[in-house]
Amino acid sequence: MTYEDSISYIHSLLKFGIHPGLSRMDSLLNELSSPQKGLKYVHVAGTNGKGSVSTAVSNILIEAGYNIGLYTSPYVTDFLERVQYNGKPVEKRLFSQSVEEVKRAVEKLNKDGVLITEFEALTAAAFLCYKKLDCDIVVLEVGLGGRLDATNVIDVPLVNIITSLSLDHTAILGDTVEKIAFEKCGTLKDGGTVVLSASQPEGAFNTVKRIAKERNNTLVCPEISSVKTVSADVFGTEFIYKDNLYKVKMPGAHQILNMTSAIEAARILAKKGYHITEDNIKNGIFKTVLPARCEVIAKEPLVILDGGHNEDGAKAFYSLISAEMRKHKRLFVIAGMMRDKAVEKSLSPLIALSDAFFAVTPENPRAMSARELFDIAKKYTDNAASFENANDAVRLISSRLEAGDVLCVVGSLYLAGEVRRTLKEVCEQFVK
Repeated sequence: MTYEDSISYIHSLLKFGIHPGLSRMDSLLNELSSPQKGLKYVHVAGTNGKGSVSTAVSNILIEAGYNIGLYTSPYVTDFLERVQYNGKPVEKRLFSQSVEEVKRAVEKLNKDGVLITEFEALTAAAFLCYKKLDCDIVVLEVGLGGRLDATNVIDVPLVNIITSLSLDHTAILGDTVEKIAFEKCGTLKDGGTVVLSASQPEGAFNTVKRIAKERNNTLVCPEISSVKTVSADVFGTEFIYKDNLYKVKMPGAHQILNMTSAIEAARILAKKGYHITEDNIKNGIFKTVLPARCEVIAKEPLVILDGGHNEDGAKAFYSLISAEMRKHKRLFVIAGMMRDKAVEKSLSPLIALSDAFFAVTPENPRAMSARELFDIAKKYTDNAASFENANDAVRLISSRLEAGDVLCVVGSLYLAGEVRRTLKEVCEQFVK
């Protein structure tokens, strides 16, 4: 099986299970001789910030000299961004071999009437990769929810992390933060340790606190009172936490919350016998960057790509850009989102702030059409237009940018993946 064949096979499977639950995943892993057994894990759940926290923890552990697997989702430009080893995508040959093993197991289960989903198959393939690589620790990001997520087949992890909680995927996870917190807490095993990100909604915090107590978990919450912001702009943030100075290249106050969770997780691992120094933590955080997370593509004019896809993510981005516009002339926004998100709530503040807004249609069946988004935009601005092709919009608007302007391409990681290469190409003109 070639690498291309392995990707095609993964994508050919069901997107979601006919019935929620872990029985299919258990059956699949049993056929594969349980590759998830014998590995150590950091298990990361939450609504926002999972990717940032997971990557930061992975980087800290790599800095400390450990061989680390990192399993995340979604990807932006390269599918194997999701399955990493020591900060790089796993080798294509290893991944393809693992998918081939998964395919044989899936075909056997299919004969017994057991249908395996895309995410279940990918997760199983990742477990196989990490087993073959003999990882010291796997940083395992939950796909959706927690309780019934395919990653939730592991034994008690070294540490659980629950990042910022808010309303998202409400049709699946529940329509209150309490219900969503309950689903995320499904990852907590008896006798574990959990880091809960600071500044949670009261209902979510109380739910996590209650379940942690019921399952005899040690609950660790970063001390937000110990945080002091030293500097912050679109190029990153410097902050002091418990008398130590840290710098993260990703901007926004929310990244401070994410990094303090990673710091506390690293300190827990240190107490459990892993040799992790303060320098390891600082260097790991400094090296933490993610594509399409407030990613600065060009500095002058300022071009930013962000795939924040829900209301809280959009609020964080708006706060950052509104502060930045005090130093710039004009704001241009290109946006596209999935129809099942809180589109108007997420985008309306940014639309109103913009000097010109351009609605596009991301290449995804769930996408809201450019025309639909344009109709929403007209409520908040008199200067809006729509493009069916996102890359056409990027090329046109980029050609009109001047010094002092800001261009933000926002709304969905699907859109970010679609336009990132084009955006980088057109921005080359600004550095000549």
